[in-house]
Amino acid sequence: MEILRYVAFSTDPKGGNPAGVVLDATGVDDATMLATAAELGYSESAFVVPSSDGTLDIRYFSPLAEVPFCGHATIATAVAYAERHGTGSLRLRTQAGPVTVTTDRAADGTVVATLVSVAPRTEPLPEADLAELLAILNWSAEDLDPALPPRVAYAGAWHPVIAAGSRERLADLDYDMPALAALMARRDWTTVDLVRRESPTVFHARNPFPPGGVVEDPATGAAAAAFGGYLRELGLVETPASLTIHQGADMGRPSTITVTVPEEPGTGIGVTGAAVQI
Repeated sequence: MEILRYVAFSTDPKGGNPAGVVLDATGVDDATMLATAAELGYSESAFVVPSSDGTLDIRYFSPLAEVPFCGHATIATAVAYAERHGTGSLRLRTQAGPVTVTTDRAADGTVVATLVSVAPRTEPLPEADLAELLAILNWSAEDLDPALPPRVAYAGAWHPVIAAGSRERLADLDYDMPALAALMARRDWTTVDLVRRESPTVFHARNPFPPGGVVEDPATGAAAAAFGGYLRELGLVETPASLTIHQGADMGRPSTITVTVPEEPGTGIGVTGAAVQI
């Protein structure tokens, strides 16, 4: 395998979220993919197998396990593919369902990719799960923003959405990693999407990711897509909308994610970002 290393959602290799990318993993078994992801140590790595119908089969592995969908590794893969084969549109077959990605080159030469997620949806977050989650995070109910109610949101993977009442609360992240890993395993959550609303269309986010073996994810495209669907479903943003999510600054890897929320209910959410090779 040829293993490429990219950061997504940044034009600076010192920012964004790193991902391993294998553009041709034909014949590679699951154990090798997992071992490769573990050796790289990034929150996720993507493995692509081209198919005869022009669709790219893609799988995502954290250092500990396979995940059904990963936004930042999708952006990284699309940019890596564009730099080899030219910009345009790609059809990806993920475990979560079909995802389309388009790439274009900006005026400064940076390649930018936009994915369109599978249909998003949300579910209530049971009170018992919320109480356990807050206790693990060392948060209280008074720390929450009542305008953004807790829910579990999906756009390829499940993420509880918890909104902080202040930027200071979001910045102070100190949680019990084994306890959160156990809760997330029981509920099949991929990351926890902790958010703070700065303005109607600007948000800050942090994403604990113990199932992947890392304390925090610097940029989480799957959670950003799920969050866009959450805002639309609950009527918390005027659609169509273009949102900006800032993530990673608190861990020294600033990332910028653009989320496009169409007006029509149930349609996929757009997630846009740059990626550069490390």
